[in-house]
Amino acid sequence: MELDGRVAVVTGGTRGVGAGIARAFLRAGARVVVCARRPPDEPVEDGGRKAVFVPLDLREPAEVVAFFAGVGERYGRLDALVNNAGGTPYRLLGEGDAERHARVVELNLIAPLTVSLAAYELLRASRGAIVMVGSVSGTRPSPGAAAYGAAKAGLENLARSMAVEWAPEVRVNSLVLGMVRTELSHLHYGDEDGIAAVGATVPLGRLAEPADVGEAAVFLASDRAAYVSGASLLVHGGGERPAFLDAATVNKES
Repeated sequence: MELDGRVAVVTGGTRGVGAGIARAFLRAGARVVVCARRPPDEPVEDGGRKAVFVPLDLREPAEVVAFFAGVGERYGRLDALVNNAGGTPYRLLGEGDAERHARVVELNLIAPLTVSLAAYELLRASRGAIVMVGSVSGTRPSPGAAAYGAAKAGLENLARSMAVEWAPEVRVNSLVLGMVRTELSHLHYGDEDGIAAVGATVPLGRLAEPADVGEAAVFLASDRAAYVSGASLLVHGGGERPAFLDAATVNKES
C-alpha cells in the first residue's frame, strides 16, 4: 500500500467528496484525520480502517493552529493535506449582500490558505504534499455561484504560487473537479431523472463518484507524483460539450 505509515489530513472529510477522499487514503494505507464542524453520521472507514474525526471550524485561525499542533503531538508527522472543505448555496449576485458572498470566499479560499500555513512546518519536515480541491467553476462563468467560482479560481492560483515558494520541500497541486454525485446532488441537479440527465451531458456519460476524486488525490500525494508540483489535474469526465455545436445548423452528426 503506497501510503503505508504516512499521515493525511482531509478537511471537510466527513461526507461527500471529502469522505471519498478519506476512504481512498485509508485504502492506500495512510492514517487519516478528518475535520469538520460537525461529526459524521457514521465513521468514515474503508476495509476495517477508520479515519479519526476532530471537530474544527476552519474560519477560526487559532483553532486551526491548535488542530495541527495536536496532529504533530499525536502522530509526530504530517505527509499529506487535502484542502477539500468548501461549497456554496445557489445564490445569484443580486440576491445576497457583499458580506454573504464574502463568507463564501472565506470558506473556499481564505480557509485553505489558513490551513496550509498552519500545516506548513509539519509538511516541510516530511517533504509532504498539499492537494487543493478546486472546481471547473473557477475556469468558466458560474452564474448562481459567482463568489464560489472566483474563490476557486484564486485557489488554483494560490496553489501554483505555493508550489514555487515552498519547493522543494512541499509539493502543491490542484484537483479541478467537475460534477460529482454525492448525497447532496439532488440540491444541485434535482431528482434521479435530473441527475441522470445532467450526467448525460458529460462526455464520459456520468457524474464522478467521490472515489474517483479520492484516487486522483492519492496519486498527487504519493511518490508516483514526485515530480508533479504546481499542476492542475482535471477530473471532469471530459468537460462539457460546447453548446454551439448543438445550436449550429451545419456539421450535425448523423
